[in-house]
Amino acid sequence: MFIENTSEDMQWYIVHTYSGYENKVKANLERVIENREMQDYFEEIIIPMMEEVEIKEGKEKTTLKKVFPGYVLIKMILTDDTWYIVRNVRGVTGFVGPGSKPSPLSEQEVRNLGVEPSEIVMDYEIGDTVKVTSGPLENFTGVVEEINTEKERVKVLVSMFGREISAELEYGNIQKIY
Repeated sequence: MFIENTSEDMQWYIVHTYSGYENKVKANLERVIENREMQDYFEEIIIPMMEEVEIKEGKEKTTLKKVFPGYVLIKMILTDDTWYIVRNVRGVTGFVGPGSKPSPLSEQEVRNLGVEPSEIVMDYEIGDTVKVTSGPLENFTGVVEEINTEKERVKVLVSMFGREISAELEYGNIQKIY
């Protein structure tokens, strides 16, 4: 059964997870949605994060901290099928709402949470030489092979020990070399 859905049908819902399982829940849910070809019913799954600056031994270190540990926000169309899919992902304890009925967030609540996606400005494109700025490949250089705007990830061909390795990185983990 295929239903033509529009963005206006999508609403934000909050899902409660076991603490520390937020990333696993997001990854598992994305995999289940793809396997069941339910992408038309789910627009976005986010774990609200904020930057926190720590100063240790005179050095400034920026880390990302979860704003709401134990919660994942999902923009989706609520149907019996989508409810079942989300509810049965390992690590999910339930939707936030009275009883067993999920309550969508109002537009004002969504704005207050600051979860509406902001446009990410990239200064690189396919074929550009970039430097990896964080993670296990930090300080390595490579060439952008592919940009996935939907998942906010970039495939970079990194030269490492005389071999070329394809690595998938987040937008913010690379910087264009001018």
